[in-house]
Amino acid sequence: MKTRIVAADSLGVRSLAVHVEACGYSIGIDLGASIAPRRYGLPPHELELKELERAVEKARRLVQESDIIIVTHYHYDHYLKDDAELYKGKTLLVKDIRREINRSQAIRGHRFLVKTGLREKADVRFADSSIFRFPGGLEIEFSEPVWHGEPGTKLGKVLMARISCEGESLVYASDTQGPGNMEALARLLEWRNPAILIISGPPTYFAGYKVSREAVESGIRNLEFLTLEARPRTLIVDHHLLRDLNYEAVLNAIRGKAADIGVEVLTAAEFMGVKPRLLEARRKELWRKPG
Repeated sequence: MKTRIVAADSLGVRSLAVHVEACGYSIGIDLGASIAPRRYGLPPHELELKELERAVEKARRLVQESDIIIVTHYHYDHYLKDDAELYKGKTLLVKDIRREINRSQAIRGHRFLVKTGLREKADVRFADSSIFRFPGGLEIEFSEPVWHGEPGTKLGKVLMARISCEGESLVYASDTQGPGNMEALARLLEWRNPAILIISGPPTYFAGYKVSREAVESGIRNLEFLTLEARPRTLIVDHHLLRDLNYEAVLNAIRGKAADIGVEVLTAAEFMGVKPRLLEARRKELWRKPG
């Protein structure tokens, strides 16, 4: 199983886009990217705009190359909302737009799948709580819809996915924020011992502002518990956590214990062999630099 991170917050944009090659299939997971329209009261810097352009172009290319495309929810950094034609002829395993979905995501999903005619142009399968098996031994299992972080959040619900091939598995749990709820944690513990577990860390940059400190602290505790109990060979933590310049305080608190049990904890950038490039978190600094 070959895995690469296409785009992520540690790579300069809001995203956790992944591409996997497994059992002869090319699989794209949440291939999309965006940037914050405002941060610290400032618009995106030129470096962010350039990185977004590169990330979206990579996502477009991989949508075209993929046999199977997973969309875990309908936030704009997780799919290409303006490029429905690129998905034509693909197998799409997507969040159900009819149940356990908030109004905003339901509207976005309807526009993407129905108004564009994509449901007639692609093999669209609602994936909630489902298992899909493909010739050659590929299996993709989806969780029930779980909260996008803390229970009851207005951001709605998302799906988590496990890709299995030849006795090895990858688990993808973006936007669960730690996870920030016990339902997501319970399912991830059932999917223990994956080769790779990819998850969004808690939004520490919002603690006490848009997200309660209690919810963020719960996400941090759950992340540590998950690391020690699920025991992935590699844990990739990125997305919301990497919008905080102090993200390493969370990861370093886990890394020591994780190393003792053979778990490597990385950001997406580190997994890809490069240094984290936190453009959004550094927006004030970028705007202060001359030229």
